[in-house]
Amino acid sequence: MNITDFSWTREPERCEIQDDKIFITTKPHTDLWQRTYYHFRNDNAPVFQMETDETFFSFIVKTDFEESHHRFDQCGIVMYLDSENWLKASIEYENSEYQHLGSVVTNNGYSDWATTEIDASVKSMWYRLSRREDDYRIECSVDGEHFTQMRVCHMFHGGGTIKFGIYACSPEDSSFTAAFSNMQLTECQWQAHDGQQPDE
Repeated sequence: MNITDFSWTREPERCEIQDDKIFITTKPHTDLWQRTYYHFRNDNAPVFQMETDETFFSFIVKTDFEESHHRFDQCGIVMYLDSENWLKASIEYENSEYQHLGSVVTNNGYSDWATTEIDASVKSMWYRLSRREDDYRIECSVDGEHFTQMRVCHMFHGGGTIKFGIYACSPEDSSFTAAFSNMQLTECQWQAHDGQQPDE
């Protein structure tokens, strides 16, 4: 992937871009969330994305977050269309015992949150975002080889030109540095379901 194809939707506190790594240092009180349950809205997380109209592809990235230490510190993949339509996947720090591996899909201004608890000792994770027109699959992997499905979703406004990439944020009074590496853009690794038309 060519890092010059990426641009900031919002810039972080600090960032460093090397040949094959991106380091993002978060600002306190940054997040992506819309309405549901908590009733608040926050739309100020730094987002680094590229644009495409390709309707079948997979995007892979490795995240390292050794420094995450405060509740809700997070980093991962994102597809940010606008403030009310986006998805993200990450690990959110909770405490010294466990954290949340999860994903959020926001359609028309309402967010959900699908999670599972994992041990707090996990400090790196791979993600793979796959697109099939306006449907998307998010997967995770501990080794970058064997991916496990986290969710399949539909994006009501995700059928045309989109932007996707990486993000990091600290919703509470915290800051940490996240590292992103091994970014790849490949043919769609999410195969057509039995009986579906083949990819165009």
